[in-house]
Amino acid sequence: MKELENELAALIVEALALHDVSPGDIDPDTPLFNDGLGLDSVDALELAMAIHKKYGVQIKADDPGVRDTFRSLRHLAEHIEQRRELESV
Repeated sequence: MKELENELAALIVEALALHDVSPGDIDPDTPLFNDGLGLDSVDALELAMAIHKKYGVQIKADDPGVRDTFRSLRHLAEHIEQRRELESV
């Protein structure tokens, strides 16, 4: 899981062009929105597209658990891992 968190941190920095943040700066438990990393809804859309492109996992805005999925880097990694496991069955 730690490897996926590191990959996702790099993807967040790259996909959202966060010039003032390095992947190592993103704590896995820090909120991605508001007082945490400070992402907004447009960032969530761009990040969801980058995740779909890289991992084949789709995150839809109308998903009931979407807020929880994007709560933190760790939650995002767990969501992707669960989806990948479900698709491999």
